[in-house]
Amino acid sequence: MINISIAGIGGQGSVLAARILAEAALARGWQVRTCETMGMAQRGGDVTSHVRMGNKGEQVHSPLPAKASVDVLIALEPGEGARNLPLLRKGGLLVTATTGQPPATADLKAAPYDADAIIAELRRQGVNLLVVDDQELCGKLGSRKALNIVMLAITLAAVSAEGPYAGNTLAGQLGIDEMRQAVRACVKPRFVEMNMEAIDLAQSYVSQKLGTEAS
Repeated sequence: MINISIAGIGGQGSVLAARILAEAALARGWQVRTCETMGMAQRGGDVTSHVRMGNKGEQVHSPLPAKASVDVLIALEPGEGARNLPLLRKGGLLVTATTGQPPATADLKAAPYDADAIIAELRRQGVNLLVVDDQELCGKLGSRKALNIVMLAITLAAVSAEGPYAGNTLAGQLGIDEMRQAVRACVKPRFVEMNMEAIDLAQSYVSQKLGTEAS
């Protein structure tokens, strides 16, 4: 069983990223269940999407992962990664963007939102962490609309069989080529080219930063 959660703020595309991941798993014949938990329904609230995959033929009975059971937590912004950290299993991988996008509820708190401080605290806690310079990548794309695709592609590339995170449960299970096929199935045709460019950039980023080639 592989459990993946994708956490972000409304409008960042965590739901679409989960759909793409589920499509790739279904293409392998795995049983898959997905769901979302939302702090607020409208844009600006926190949204966490969950994908549970029976990669060894398991029946997936519940769409919600238990605490400390998620193999990979993808955070489209650092605060949501920290907030969902109890879901991550021991030894699981947290992949987080560096750019903070505080939820609407952050305005109600006395302390200012500090993305760098959140990442520093995650490091201090010894979390198995992959920090992604999303500003660099989205700058090359000329848009932040494909952040979800970038983060998902980086995750799949980073846990490839040759990479430094090869010990993760997801390693060697789903690859970039399968993600490309799933993107074509899930994304409107006019956005496919931009998403393919985002995947190419993600692969190049992982190769340069981690010395990993993924296919």
